[in-house]
Amino acid sequence: MFTLPALTSDIVVQINAGASKTAPVRRPIEPVGRAFMHHAQRTLRNHTWSEFEKIQASQNVQRVDESKVDPDEALFDTELTDDSLLQHDPRDWKTADLYAAMGLSKLRYRATEPQIIKAHRKQVLKHHPDKKSASGAGLEEDGFFKIIQKAYETLTDSNKRMQYDSCDFNADVEPPKKGSKYDFYEAWGPVFESEARFSKKQPVPTLGGASTKKDEVEKFYTFWHRFDSWRTFEFLDEDVPDDSSNRDHKRYIERKNKAARDKKKTVDIGRLVKLVERAMNEDPRIKQFKEDEKKEKERKKWEREAGARAEAEAKAKAEAEAKLKAEADAKLAANAKADKKKAKEAAKAAKKKNKRAIRSSAKEAEYFGDADKAATIDEQLGHIVDSLDDEQLVSVADKLKADASATKAVLSDAAKALVDAKKLPASMLTYFS
Repeated sequence: MFTLPALTSDIVVQINAGASKTAPVRRPIEPVGRAFMHHAQRTLRNHTWSEFEKIQASQNVQRVDESKVDPDEALFDTELTDDSLLQHDPRDWKTADLYAAMGLSKLRYRATEPQIIKAHRKQVLKHHPDKKSASGAGLEEDGFFKIIQKAYETLTDSNKRMQYDSCDFNADVEPPKKGSKYDFYEAWGPVFESEARFSKKQPVPTLGGASTKKDEVEKFYTFWHRFDSWRTFEFLDEDVPDDSSNRDHKRYIERKNKAARDKKKTVDIGRLVKLVERAMNEDPRIKQFKEDEKKEKERKKWEREAGARAEAEAKAKAEAEAKLKAEADAKLAANAKADKKKAKEAAKAAKKKNKRAIRSSAKEAEYFGDADKAATIDEQLGHIVDSLDDEQLVSVADKLKADASATKAVLSDAAKALVDAKKLPASMLTYFS
């Protein structure tokens, strides 16, 4: 609470009595901004101020929580990938998938130590026996928790982790199936990337792509032919008794484990050699390089044999021309044969047509008024048709076609010509004689 000072007499207010307002101007106004959007949301959703403020607060909390999400969390398993681990005997923990137990089945050998620690903390919070018993879970969860602890001990010890990674067959990437269709680089790239984790020499050259140069491809396969692997199989060893009461038995187990490791190592080396050989045989770049080399050798050989080249070209040209001529002659002969066949078939068809025309001419002329002698006329007409040669058939048929009224006369002339030529006796053509 405070008091304003009193007005003094020197304060003067001047009023302009002649002032006037400017003319009004109509302008479009559009509401914008965050305040208007909030007002619109409240109005459309029929929220009160308090309800809207609660919604905004929850959204802000969610944004803050999302901003605090550890990026490694996205790489961890959200659920247990192998449910059988819950019933796995903890005494046989070596046969369990330790990465899956830790929730690291996606990362496996690529997991860093901080990621392993974070994953272990997450699994402990989720699968601790006290928490599980409170939720009513069975005793088998205690066994799984022991496996988690064994996995943590193994994966955080660099020596033990190398031994386990050496036997982590779940991280292996199988090569594509033989005979199947696949993209070479997409299929084989992950295979070599998986095998590269065992290399003593780092970095390991990558498979590359279709545009990779020849020397880099050769360098890649040279590296893999001389691959020096640190992979051992100690993790699969039979446990050696801790007591020293029976030294002979202990030494026997050690020798047995070493022999088993050596055998597994030999088998693994043979597997890798076969894998690299198969990749080389299926590599499209190697095939292209060989084809290019072959072409280059042929080109150089062709240049060296410059004297024989002209002769070879001339011979090839002559052979090509002879082949073309032979093909042309064969085509002409085939066309001629086809034309001859067509002509023969056409003549045969015309002959049949002429015979039909002559045979039916008497019937069309109503048997010249002697219908009672139709059978005799058809019989004798058949003798005439069968005895006429091709030219005579054409001539008689043309005459009948030209003048249908002179059918009998034309047939009589044909009969007389056959009798005169002694092709038929007159006794067989009495009607037309």
